[in-house]
Amino acid sequence: MACHILLFALLALASSRVMASDPSQLQDFCVADLKSPVLVNGFVCKPPMHVTADDFFFSGHDMPGNTSNQLGSKVTQVNVNQIAGLNTLGISLARIDYAPYGLNPPHTHPRATEILTVLEGTLYVGFVTTNTNNGNLLFTKMFKKGDVFVFPEGLIHFQFNYGPTPAVAVAALSSQNPGVITIANAVFGSNPLISDAVLAKAFQVGKDTIKYLQAQFWVDNN
Repeated sequence: MACHILLFALLALASSRVMASDPSQLQDFCVADLKSPVLVNGFVCKPPMHVTADDFFFSGHDMPGNTSNQLGSKVTQVNVNQIAGLNTLGISLARIDYAPYGLNPPHTHPRATEILTVLEGTLYVGFVTTNTNNGNLLFTKMFKKGDVFVFPEGLIHFQFNYGPTPAVAVAALSSQNPGVITIANAVFGSNPLISDAVLAKAFQVGKDTIKYLQAQFWVDNN
């Protein structure tokens, strides 16, 4: 009897772990119907007879992004909203252009791990761990053309172009819709604003400092 109970417990644990992961594809593809009013976790599928090659295609990733903003960077995303055929496939792409000394500011992707490679230039990159007994650990690296760096899912990370020339990188992300939370924009530019009393207490500064930060224009480089 004890053996049966143990076996049942192990099967239940294994099942729960399987169910906690994304399901495998049940068909060759599920091209997103971006115009459907039906709301699901992702997008409903187009009827296969309405699918064309264009549903798996995007053009223009060779074109530099406009970096003439306060951050000096531009992220050009290619996710399910640009390629409907990415629906349910768990992958997407982004091109990041950096002006000289341009920054892709601290941000997170709540639904994706990111792997980044530099095509041109030199970048200083890094990520910060979640809270640990040793604090929030920072991992950084200077990397150049051809180098690759990984940012684990959900962790705050950044890229900075230290050089006097433009830089270009391409990132692959493990979600059709990875999402992005830019830390400064979310904390100081939310709608409506977070209470200055809350932020003053959290950052241990005066309310005047918080009001100043909330009054700034927080650039979205996506």
